[in-house]
This record gives sequence, structure tokens and C-alpha cells, in this order.
Amino acid sequence: MKKKSVWAILAACLALGLGLGFTAKVRAGAASREAAMIRPVDDAWRAALPRDPEQATAAYLARISPEARGRSDAYFTGGYWLQLGSFLVTLGSFGLLLATGASAAMREFAERATRRRPLQTMLYAVLFMAATWVIQLPLGVAGDFIREHRYGMATQSFPHWMKDQVVGLLVSTVILALALAALYGALRRFPRTWWIWGTGGGVLVLAFVMFIAPAFIDPLFNAYKPLPEGPARQAILSLARANGVPAKDVLWFDASRQTNRVSANVSGILGTTAVRLNDNLLNRSTLPEIKGVMAHELGHYVLNHLYKALMFFALVLLAGFAFVAWAFEALRSRAGSWGIRDIGDPAGLPLLAGLFTLFMFVLTPALNTDTRVQETEADLFGVNASLEPDGFAEAQLKLVEYRKADPGPVEEFLFFDHPSPRKRILTAMRYKAEHFPR
Repeated sequence: MKKKSVWAILAACLALGLGLGFTAKVRAGAASREAAMIRPVDDAWRAALPRDPEQATAAYLARISPEARGRSDAYFTGGYWLQLGSFLVTLGSFGLLLATGASAAMREFAERATRRRPLQTMLYAVLFMAATWVIQLPLGVAGDFIREHRYGMATQSFPHWMKDQVVGLLVSTVILALALAALYGALRRFPRTWWIWGTGGGVLVLAFVMFIAPAFIDPLFNAYKPLPEGPARQAILSLARANGVPAKDVLWFDASRQTNRVSANVSGILGTTAVRLNDNLLNRSTLPEIKGVMAHELGHYVLNHLYKALMFFALVLLAGFAFVAWAFEALRSRAGSWGIRDIGDPAGLPLLAGLFTLFMFVLTPALNTDTRVQETEADLFGVNASLEPDGFAEAQLKLVEYRKADPGPVEEFLFFDHPSPRKRILTAMRYKAEHFPR
């Protein structure tokens, strides 16, 4: 395939992605929420629940209509295929850049533009990000825009969705360009031990994304405002004070402009610590539900889950970079035909990225398990801190809109990065049985 064919492929992918988005017939997500059909109950129903945790959990799950369960199962199971498709398209985009010589051509363009090697790497990174983003755009539109609308969880028009995608691309490109300039500096200076130095740099990038980005990057996509005085604000700050979280304010953000999903988080360091919840959680939930969810999020902070996750991913990066270093050397003979000079050549980035993507894909169950364990710990912390087991259980029924309620054990191990709604409700009902006996 000739290099000029890449331009035709890029143009076709861009046209297909934009065409899918602008011609898609989608409905506003809010309308489908009524079709979710989680049977409402009152406090008398909760008071009459069986004391046996399993039976109480079954009573909660019985409120999910067959239509809602079928819709949820179809959405979540379809996500498995979407993950596989994303993996294959990502590898395909990297392979295309290598096989056509486009990657080598981008490197040569960067070398003609500047003689400074760090700037060459950064310019190459910009071209690489733009090319792969365009190639993957059709699947992104189909999976993240059309599919989300058809399942009733998205609220954005296509132009607004595209705006967020472009902003995300620009932010990611800046971060990646700086990170790759450092990584390729290590590759050229330490060709045999770069994977060790690269791990250190990768950990710094992850730390930035996990601790600093929420305060400075998230506001590019949503407006964050102080939560007005009222019962919700008072309850959340009380939970924070009681559990040693140094947050002086509660922020809400307008996620409803993008989705119907409820969400919240607690993050930050060096004076940026903040408690955040979206307007969907505020508008769709009762005070006990809000307390249950926010206590869970505070649990992540109190239990130092971000720091633990950073250490875990440091080990993942170390193993992943070691694998990439070995596999690249094993493919060196083939790399020459792709115009890659050596491992320190930015033109080899598609090969490096492809190998790392493969490593991470194979490791998916382990990554999911690590996150799922932390979520389980936060669930336990949350029901203990909030004293709202029914509020927490009620909130889990809202998650059934996009999370399979009761998967099998193998399915949950392989694909779930959170405990299933059934397990989370069971956690709450077990707490209720032990701490609120009749």
C-alpha cells in the first residue's frame, strides 16, 4: 500500500465518522429513563424487608422489570464486543501507520521541521495522535455517541459531543507529546534499561492525571460550582469532617449536558482536595441515596485508594515496558521494513504502542480485579460511614441502567471493574441486618 493511500483512508474515516454522527437518528436520553421501570417503594416497604440479607437483596432486585433487566443486560453484554472492537481497531490503526510507511514519513516531516530531537518527538506525537484519532473516529461515534443515545444515557447533540472529543484530543496530545519527549530521551540514552526509566516517567504522568487533572482539566468539559446551602451540602461536609477528609467545599457539575448517569468523586492534593457530585445524582436521588454514594466516594480518599492504585499501576507499567522492550527486539528485523531505525526512533511508536496495548488487553481481568477490590472496600466504608444501607442499595438500582444486575462469577471476574449491583446491595443488606436489628 502506498503512503498516499493513507490520506484516502484518513479522509474516508473522517467522512464516515462525521456522516454517522450527523445523520444518526437518536432520541434524547431522558425519555428512556421512564422505560427503565424500577418499581418505586416507600419507607414502609423497606422497613418490612426480610432480615436475611440474601432475601432482602432478592426483594430489591425483584423491583427491576424484565424489560429493564433485558435492556441492561443487552447494553452491558454489547459492551464486551465494543471493547474487543476498540482493541482491534486500535491495533489496526497502528498497523496501518507501520505497513504503509506513514509513520516513517511523519518522522521525516518532523526532522525537516526542526533539528531538536525533543521537538521532533513532540511534533511526531501530534501527527500520530491526529492520525489514530481519525482512524478510530467511526467506531467512537458508533459506540460512544449513537449507542449511548439509543440506550437512553446520552443527552448531547453530535456537534457538542464532537466539541468535547476535540478538546479531549487536544489535552491528550499535549500530555502525550511531553511524555513521549521524555520517554524517547530515555530510549536513546538508555536503550537497554529504558523500560525502568520509562516506568518512573509513566508514574509521574499517572500521578498528574489522577491527582492534578481533576482540578484543572475536568473544568474544560463541565462547569463546577459550589453546592448551595441545604441538607445535602450539610450532610456531605459532615461526612467529610467525621472521616478526616480535608474538603472545605462541595462542588456540583453539570454532567446532565452529556449523560443521565449519576456520578461523584473525591480527589486532589496540596490544597486541591474537593468533593464533587454531578447534577444527575442531585436531581435523581433522595438524601439517603446521596449520603450513601458520597460516603463511598469519601471511602476511596480515606482508604488511600488513589495512592494504592498508583503503586499497582507502577508495577503494571514496569512489567508492560519490560514486555515491550523484549518484544520490540524480537521484531527488530521486521521493524526495518517499516522504516524504523532503532528503538529510539519515534517512527517505532505504533509498534511500541501496539505491543503495550496488547499487554494491557491480556491483563484486563487483573486490572478489573484490582479496581473491583477497591470498590468493594469503599462500599463497606460507605455503608459504615453513612449509616444508610437502604439509601446505598437504592442508588445501586439506578446503576442497573448501564450495569448488568446479576452476572455469573466468571463473567464478573473477567468484565466487571465494579462489584455487580447484586453484590453491592447484598453488602448493604448484610450491614443492615447486623447493625439495625429489629
